[in-house]
Amino acid sequence: MVGTSKKIKAASEKGSVAAKKEKSKAGAGLNKEERQVFEEHIAARGFRMTRQRGLILDMFLKKEDHLSPEELYFLVKTKDRTVGRATVYRMLRLMKEADLARQVNLGDGLARYEHKYGHAHHDHLICLRCGKAIEVVDADIEALQEKLARKHGYSLTGHQMDLFGLCPGCLEKEKEKSSK
Repeated sequence: MVGTSKKIKAASEKGSVAAKKEKSKAGAGLNKEERQVFEEHIAARGFRMTRQRGLILDMFLKKEDHLSPEELYFLVKTKDRTVGRATVYRMLRLMKEADLARQVNLGDGLARYEHKYGHAHHDHLICLRCGKAIEVVDADIEALQEKLARKHGYSLTGHQMDLFGLCPGCLEKEKEKSSK
């Protein structure tokens, strides 16, 4: 549990939603359920669950972060040097198709992936200077989005909202810089 406590603390520093996700993940045993969902998905497509696919899936599920394919690739390479980049990219596509992963844009020009299955909807606040991304939920904004969709005759099936700006730390640095 020491490792889990460090993850929870690190997630707390990233934002309260991430901390809640890490705490619930620590005791919920979602990895087993997520693995089953994935195995059923690939079996339906005629694929086998190979050792490499299992390793990539496990490495992704263990990280509560917004991972780029390259970051996931390097994590996997620490466990198995024979896994290729193409295998990691194909796995991310399969995990997306199985609704285990969601692609997010954090403003750094990289495709990034986060957990989707069993995780509550959230939006992102992203600092354009340091890259810090926090996950946020606001019931008022969610209600306004629903109202906007209804106003235009839409029935929402989902959305993704990423707000870009400067975090408090970077804003403070800007103030210090401009006061010199």
